[in-house]
Amino acid sequence: MRRIILLASLCLFCALRSHAQELRANVSVMAGQVGSGVDRKVFNTLQTALSEFLNGRRWSTDAYTPGERIECNFLINITEAMGNNTYRATLTVQANRPVYNTGYNSTILNTQDNNVVFKYVEFQPLEFNEQRIAGNDPLVANLTAILAYYNYIILGLDYDSFSPRGGDIFFKKALNIVTNAPDGKDISGWKAFEGNRNRYWLQDNLLNVKFSRFHEVMYMYHRMGLDQMYEDVNKGRSAIMNCLNLLMSIHQEMPNSMLMAVFFNAKNDELLKIFGKAPPQEKARAVQMMSQLDVPNANKYQQLK
Repeated sequence: MRRIILLASLCLFCALRSHAQELRANVSVMAGQVGSGVDRKVFNTLQTALSEFLNGRRWSTDAYTPGERIECNFLINITEAMGNNTYRATLTVQANRPVYNTGYNSTILNTQDNNVVFKYVEFQPLEFNEQRIAGNDPLVANLTAILAYYNYIILGLDYDSFSPRGGDIFFKKALNIVTNAPDGKDISGWKAFEGNRNRYWLQDNLLNVKFSRFHEVMYMYHRMGLDQMYEDVNKGRSAIMNCLNLLMSIHQEMPNSMLMAVFFNAKNDELLKIFGKAPPQEKARAVQMMSQLDVPNANKYQQLK
């Protein structure tokens, strides 16, 4: 009987591992700015559909246990009902990575996309096909393309943080979405000429050889830095200081890049805590570099002095 129970438990564990998805995505749809002429139930239905879309499908070939799923948040703030079941919105995406031997989660992505226009009919299935991304109706396909894109960015950054260049396969999938993205009236964010802070430029930076040291930073920051702090705070902080040096070398060659902004949007508060208790000379050097690398948050860093 004990052997039967053990075998059954093992089979259940294997089944959970083989079917558990990569994400534990919390999805919120807000529509406070939309007028009273729209049935509010459609937004509740959309929120449920988006949660099932992100959490209910496999995005990689790797097996995940339930405890390994990546914690992330997708907040869609609908700002306008454009008619014909079409909406304009902003999308905020945030994802975390656990730090070894602690209960702390480090933010690996915290970004906002202001170029989200999509069409959604209540109870309409959300479909995504990597081989045919644009679909029959570009406005319908645009929503799932955007979500899939950010899903692959999250996976890529997460894998980068655990192994050198571990995220490349996912960044290439994001590139495939950009290359074959829906096109049409009101759809934007996929083209280089549409601005210097959009979906095109994020995947471009992540795959551009000029930013190859960024992937070293992601690995060193998390595995050599944060994951080591439980055993040796000074050793971990020293690794993160080396990351700032690498980021400075990238910045000097490629100033004002989107990738640098994305990194510091995720890490600025964490860096304040990391260097808040550093020795004075180390703290001063960190403040100098962070203020130069992340100008929008320079005043925050200066408070460490």
